[in-house]
Amino acid sequence: MAGEYVLELRDISVRRGEREILGPLNFAIRPQERWVVLGPNGAGKSTLLQILATRIFPTKGSVHLLDKEIGRVDLSELRTRIGICGALISEDIPADEKVRDVVLTAAYAILGRWNEAYDLWDESRAVALLTTFGVRDLAERTYGTLSEGERKRVQISRALMADPELLLLDEPAAGLDLGGREDLLRRFSIVAADPLAPASILVTHHIEEIPEGTTHALILKDGKAAVSGPVADVITSQHISAIFELPITVVREGNRFFARS
Repeated sequence: MAGEYVLELRDISVRRGEREILGPLNFAIRPQERWVVLGPNGAGKSTLLQILATRIFPTKGSVHLLDKEIGRVDLSELRTRIGICGALISEDIPADEKVRDVVLTAAYAILGRWNEAYDLWDESRAVALLTTFGVRDLAERTYGTLSEGERKRVQISRALMADPELLLLDEPAAGLDLGGREDLLRRFSIVAADPLAPASILVTHHIEEIPEGTTHALILKDGKAAVSGPVADVITSQHISAIFELPITVVREGNRFFARS
């Protein structure tokens, strides 16, 4: 790999009993690419994300993340280089944890403040990220008192805290109203415009949730890659209609996509 890829999946598959729920699949992304992964329920999106987050291992094949092969590396070290937002971590965040500490503890890839030492740089970065996502005034609140939209913004701040090389976003706009979704996507586009921003993979069910700055798309169906490539070539009426087995018209407005049945 030698730095050519941020991640590379080689002939991976995941079996549960007699059923293959993902794969065989080959997938790779390069630095500064921003991918979206779509597909119907049961297509394998969550399983793929769990592999990339080093939560599960494939039944077959190899996974190379950040120049390391999974299964031959200390995962605790690797996880500090991967930022995660969404269901993969949301249920594990202590409800009584202060918002500022939810973000700070990402520097050690842990959840729950204990006896770790944080310097002024850590404190300043946490505040700056909370500011970027519009929740700086919530820093002293406890996580359990936040709304769903506020929690998503805190999770994203946490995901970026350790200056990750790979950012995994698991349906970050799910559960938000229209205003909350659009505000969050606008803030994503600002982050994506930064040339130093990490490579990212966003998983969603809805093409309306694809933020500006997305470069590539992968559509899964029945655990396999149905189509992948540059986002404008993948998110089309033909492909979306075929995947969801409904006549759907995809409309592109600027750098955003919208579906019409």
